[in-house]
Amino acid sequence: MNHSIHSADRTTHLKIVVMALVAGLAVAGFALSTRTSPDYSQTARVMKAGKPVVLTSSDISIVR
Repeated sequence: MNHSIHSADRTTHLKIVVMALVAGLAVAGFALSTRTSPDYSQTARVMKAGKPVVLTSSDISIVR
């Protein structure tokens, strides 16, 4: 039994790396499974342009 990571052997290091990868995959899988629910689906809406509108704060007409 090793009480320090410095004195641990190769298999102990391998166990730590494998457990970290499993934990990371579990967190990522949980996050993706909660995010992709149909209640929060997004749809694209298309807006068509209408007539051109000019907004000014004065009554002077300027042609550019």
